[in-house]
Formats: sequence, structure tokens, C-alpha cells
Amino acid sequence: MAEREPEAELDARYSDEGATPTPWRQARARLAAAELYWLSTVRPDGRPHVTPLIAVWVAGALHFCTGAHERKAGNLADNPHCVLTTGTNLLHEGLDLVVEGDAVRLTDDTALRAVAAAYEAKYGSEWHFEVGDGFFHGAGGADPVFRVEPATVFGFGKGGYSQTRWRFPRP
Repeated sequence: MAEREPEAELDARYSDEGATPTPWRQARARLAAAELYWLSTVRPDGRPHVTPLIAVWVAGALHFCTGAHERKAGNLADNPHCVLTTGTNLLHEGLDLVVEGDAVRLTDDTALRAVAAAYEAKYGSEWHFEVGDGFFHGAGGADPVFRVEPATVFGFGKGGYSQTRWRFPRP
């Protein structure tokens, strides 16, 4: 699947004078290279749920797996809207990224094999998964995999403050 190119907008209200929008290629590279992400979902009663996890950027989207009976899997079954964030806990340097989108269960074994290969390439053999019947199979059993294709991404540059919003065209 070809990656969709977003439109970038700088929000001058939250940016230093003279700031320019962060290029999408830079944000995409940071999304792909990050080791840790935070996933925000919504519980059935409307309360938020946030948890750290690892993920990979493949074919224009972030992908993550979870146990079938974990809270985040249940939340996403009821409401696919979610947010994935990554960045740094430093105030004066770095780029924080917020990805808004819907988590869609990935069940195609060919696509899952590409995601499994990306996990192992990024995180090492400790994160090797077998693929079959629409799941990752590892030490935890059969785990669903979710794909979050960005609808909107926000980038918060620090050490020269800037706020960039990328809006993605609908497929």
C-alpha cells in the first residue's frame, strides 16, 4: 500500500516566531525509529486507558499487537478510535508526535508476516512471531495485531518551539 502524503500546517499560536512546519519525512522517520509508544483508548464506560507498548511503522501505518484478553484489545473492539504518542520527556529538545486514527484489526497473513518481520528487524529475535490464522503466535498465545493509519498527526518541536499538524487525505 502506498503511503499517503499529508498536508502540513504550522500553528503559529504555539510556535516560535520564524518557525516552519516540520517536514513529514522527518516525523515519519521518528515514528518509525521510536522504541516506545503510548496507546490511548477508551473504556466502555468512557474513561480513558493509556498503556505503553512497542510498535512498527509498515506501509504508512503504525502496527502493534496485544493479548486478545487485554484491556486495550477490549476497548478497541468497542471503539476503534485511538491515539498513539511517542517522543521525549525533555522540555527543550526533541519532537513529540501524536497520531490520531482508528485501530483496525489486521488479519491477512501476508500482511502480518511483513509486520512480524518488521518487529524482529526493529526489536530483535526476542520479538519473533509466527503468523497463522490472522494472528501473531508467540509465547503469549494467539495475539491480534492492529493497524493505525494516521488521520491526523501533531508534531511538537522543542528547543525552538513549533506545532505542526499533518492532515491525511482520506483513501
